[in-house]
Amino acid sequence: MGVVRGCEIPEDLLYDVDNNIWARVEDDGTVTVGLTSYACALAGQIVSYTPKKVGKKVKKGKSCATVESGKWVGPAKSPVGGEVAAINDAVAANPGLINQDPYGEGWLVKIKPDDLDADKADLVTGQAALEAFEKKMEADGFGGC
Repeated sequence: MGVVRGCEIPEDLLYDVDNNIWARVEDDGTVTVGLTSYACALAGQIVSYTPKKVGKKVKKGKSCATVESGKWVGPAKSPVGGEVAAINDAVAANPGLINQDPYGEGWLVKIKPDDLDADKADLVTGQAALEAFEKKMEADGFGGC
């Protein structure tokens, strides 16, 4: 598990660093998407989660869900283009799961990707992700999780 400024950044995931989103390719070919611990620290306690509906097409870089905290409302931007295959009912019932377990139970949506290989070219993983988040946190003046 990588850690940058106190924020957990699992090195086995793919990241859209600019949008503070992670992606994990599952055995069935779907891609699970969630907010990073850094995004959770910036947003504060998440109080609302509104995912796109199952079957809805989403474009890479466009909203796959809307999340709201006490200080922020905004889109979770999909790191891959495709069709929403599943939403997280547990998070719908308890949006705080996103803060409590951003890389586990707090995932946002699962997407059946249209062109995973092309989309993965823009995502970073491992040491490159840790370095990219350090740079972003420095530029953002972020003190730490």
